[in-house]
Amino acid sequence: MPDNATSQVQPAFAALAARAPSLALESAETRIARLQRLLKETMAARDAIYEAAHAELGLCNTDIDQQLLMVKGEIEYACKHLAEWMKAEPVKGSLMTLGKKSYIRYEPKGVVLTLGTWNAPYAIGLVPAVGALAAGNSVLLKPSELAPQSAAVLADIVARAMEPDVFTVLQGGAEVAQELLQQPFNHIFYIGGHQVGRLVMKAAAEHFASVTLEMGGKNPTIIDASADIEDTARKIAWGRLSNAGQVCIAPDYALVHESVKAAFCEALARNIQAMYNPDGAGYEASPEYPCIINDRHFERVAALLDDAREKGATFHCGGGRNPAARHIDPCVISDVDEGMRIMQEEIFGPAIAVVGWKDREEVIEIIKRRAKPLALYIYAKDREAIDWFLARTTAGSTVVNHNMIQSGTNPHLPFGGVNASGIGRIGGHFTFLECSNQRSIVEEGPPVGDPNMMYPPYSDKFKKMMGSMFDRPLAVPDAVVRGINGLIKVTSVFKRQR
Repeated sequence: MPDNATSQVQPAFAALAARAPSLALESAETRIARLQRLLKETMAARDAIYEAAHAELGLCNTDIDQQLLMVKGEIEYACKHLAEWMKAEPVKGSLMTLGKKSYIRYEPKGVVLTLGTWNAPYAIGLVPAVGALAAGNSVLLKPSELAPQSAAVLADIVARAMEPDVFTVLQGGAEVAQELLQQPFNHIFYIGGHQVGRLVMKAAAEHFASVTLEMGGKNPTIIDASADIEDTARKIAWGRLSNAGQVCIAPDYALVHESVKAAFCEALARNIQAMYNPDGAGYEASPEYPCIINDRHFERVAALLDDAREKGATFHCGGGRNPAARHIDPCVISDVDEGMRIMQEEIFGPAIAVVGWKDREEVIEIIKRRAKPLALYIYAKDREAIDWFLARTTAGSTVVNHNMIQSGTNPHLPFGGVNASGIGRIGGHFTFLECSNQRSIVEEGPPVGDPNMMYPPYSDKFKKMMGSMFDRPLAVPDAVVRGINGLIKVTSVFKRQR
């Protein structure tokens, strides 16, 4: 990071703002060519990406590839559909717009800021930018300073692929983010925690910028008595421990029916062992089990575990740790209560709390004590149970009988949170829409009836017509609208010929 990083903020913003008007006029082909260059340079940098991710989190190449495939899929999908997305969208007429042309024009918002985070720097840094660029905006990305090597790689990729006044990367810490938030960006993406999310919203309000926030939280996993416990345990072991639990949509706590709670805890501990310590060499030796991002986060997760143990929680596995390597063994913890920090804070680490329940209403009450989650998972064979829980809960996304498969895997699904877990949606066409002003346009057509009737002084006929509208539906059947519009067009043709 350069010493004068904050001094680069205003010149960078000014260049992006100056270029934005011309970007709005560019064709789909031009935008697609840029996105294809971005994909090419990202794929060409895979070795540097691997090296950075190994150094920062100890991730294996396969886990890194999952991030890169998300970027690849997002760019390919945008390139395939962009020409169609950019077209003006005709809309149906109404009583007041008979004979007129009504449509929506999608125009870029202007300059977009993306504040990335460290747990998936390439996906989180580039996926929102893809939609913003596709919509014709200029973009500034500030990656997380907690993953500085990845931030440097991202800066190099973008510099190779893009003109600096179209898409640029500024590295730096909180002071750079603060300076960026003082600039009049038109839209801001932020993925991270609540504390910074509040600051982003306050800063955006100063310039009336729109925001897309994804802020995680405590994601509940409901396990019904009818669930396949072995299958459930295997999937949750994978979902909870991906990236050592440092994933915003990972299961945070499990609400398990008392009749299967003991079996679930045993199966979960056993599946964790089979996945990450199959030969008994220790979890730290597993190439698929990464470390915690830094000392501060290591100490935070360790403190949550220590607090639970001191207050009487039962550990079914885990407990080992190595501060020097920022390593914490996976933990399955039961006999937890609301007084434990592990039930009050997002864990964001390799541990899951297990809470038993006997009555479904208990589940709803436990979930309602917390902010609306980013993700919620339901495991059950009983269809009635699945529908009951779906109807009485809310979340940004939900998966039934699996977890962690809803983000970045299907561009037709919007990704985001609810209230405290997020605002707005990301993914495919949804990112394009987040970064576009949906401009409503009505073009006047040939006159219908007496066009002067609507102007003061109002005639008795017009007053009576307006009053009569309260006695019948305002919506005009589509067939009637089409018929009247067709008649207007025919009449206008004959008028021109006379």
